[in-house]
Amino acid sequence: MNYKLWLAEQTASKLEGVSVEALAEWIEYPPNPQMGDLSLPCFKLSKQLRKAPQAIAEELQQGWGEHPAVERVEAVAGYLNVFLNKASFAADVVSEVLAQGERFGSQNIGEGRSVVIDFSSPNIAKSFHIGHLRSTVIGRALYNIFKFLGYNSVGVNHLGDWGTQFGKLIVAYKLWGDEAAVEAGGIDELQRLYVKFHDEADVKPELEDEARAWFVKLEQGDEEAHKLWRWFVEISLKEFHKMYDLLGVKFDSYAGESFYNDKMAAVLEELKTKQLLEEDDGALLVKLEDYNMPPALMVKKDGGTLYHTRDVTAAIYRKHTYDFEKAVYVTDAGQSLHFQQWFKVIELMGYDWAKQLVHVPFGKVSLEGAKLSTRKGNVINLEELLTKAIEKTREIIEEKNPELENKEEVARQVGVGAVVFNDLSNNRIKDIVFSWDEALNFEGETGPYVQYAHARACSILRRAGAVDTASAKLELLTEPAEQGLVRELHLFKERVVQAMDKLEPSIISRYLIDLAQVFNRFYKECPILKADVNADVQAARLALTKATTVALTNGLALIGLDAPEKM
Repeated sequence: MNYKLWLAEQTASKLEGVSVEALAEWIEYPPNPQMGDLSLPCFKLSKQLRKAPQAIAEELQQGWGEHPAVERVEAVAGYLNVFLNKASFAADVVSEVLAQGERFGSQNIGEGRSVVIDFSSPNIAKSFHIGHLRSTVIGRALYNIFKFLGYNSVGVNHLGDWGTQFGKLIVAYKLWGDEAAVEAGGIDELQRLYVKFHDEADVKPELEDEARAWFVKLEQGDEEAHKLWRWFVEISLKEFHKMYDLLGVKFDSYAGESFYNDKMAAVLEELKTKQLLEEDDGALLVKLEDYNMPPALMVKKDGGTLYHTRDVTAAIYRKHTYDFEKAVYVTDAGQSLHFQQWFKVIELMGYDWAKQLVHVPFGKVSLEGAKLSTRKGNVINLEELLTKAIEKTREIIEEKNPELENKEEVARQVGVGAVVFNDLSNNRIKDIVFSWDEALNFEGETGPYVQYAHARACSILRRAGAVDTASAKLELLTEPAEQGLVRELHLFKERVVQAMDKLEPSIISRYLIDLAQVFNRFYKECPILKADVNADVQAARLALTKATTVALTNGLALIGLDAPEKM
């Protein structure tokens, strides 16, 4: 039951000219259960109804009457506070969780509609580092959330497999590279060559001209350039897939920048036909000063294309291919201007779906305050981080539970989960200063804490044996700690929708911490397996415990974490 909507419907019938939807948005959950389970602030109604908020609250209270779902209604300081019937509330919520199982919290909001989510998108020939982790885990969580709410989610890995950097890499390889060394060293050797190019170009700027010339040759189909480029891409993808397998991330498309190479000419022609392209010293651009933005450069004077060209082309291709309702781009906040520019280009081309393009920015990752830079070799390799997290988890398991089954798999689930949760636990726009201690901290409000709450609940259910929770008397769950847990379970569906609306996975992460904390309080205050516990109460508490495992499992899955049953 959607209690906010239900209360809005109950009160809207008593108020003239106030919509159910508006009331539902105003209804709050009081911070203290002693103030009620639901609360309608009457301040926004005051001007419309020309009455004092307290007078409105009192009128609503008097006209309430009896209702089986309600214990009592109070008018306090301009708020209408509703106290739900504890027995029916518990029975309603817990039975719904158990009945829906892995679909609990899901809805068909997006049925028949598609959302394209462009995320991860690492650059070829550069190692997968912690900067790439943010886009990968935020994008994957959004993909899962939209899918859970009924949308057709399309995950696109827009690989950085085109651009001047390949000219640089070709020059570096031809000057200082060795085939055997690249085959043996893989992406690390390619990155070493890339860093060396920049070191040498500081002294010999003419190397930059050579690099640009090689990229133009690549764009024009030069055989040698294309063969080297394809080789660099294959080596890099092999490395990336190792990371994606470890993180459990999958994509529906790996169409990177190069995929659009033969599609850009038509888009440039369209820009010319619509008189949007202007020449400036041999380059072609779209002027945007009327919109307080610098021009969007579409073709360099040497004939090479740029990110703007490829992104505009990709968006048009995706609209034709997927007919998306929304196209979401998950990149760091430093690229915000770039997205504003080419979104405006799409709009100027006359496409009304430009408003469906959404940039989801996230804060930057710095290393002890210094900006991450592949050119300067100032990065934290993600494989190294995940490996250390798994090793630390394995050590903890050996110390605390050496007899645990599937130790290696649990170490991976918890170690990788710790790193992912650490990234998703704060608002995505917040900048992160990377710290090894924090990344590998499993104490406090962390992924392992949530996973352990799930494992503890599973342990209780195992020890209880065969108890029929399906016919449990859920109306017995009226103790404060039981009600607190029921209230938290009830919030899950709402939190999932909020995470989608705000494109903010941390809403799910914070919810899971709250749920784990409330469950642990219930575990301490409400005995379950003790011999003196009434059989009916025990069955009801086991049903509540089982419902908690469902919500924890579903919530963890949304943000890309496993829910081990033993830890």
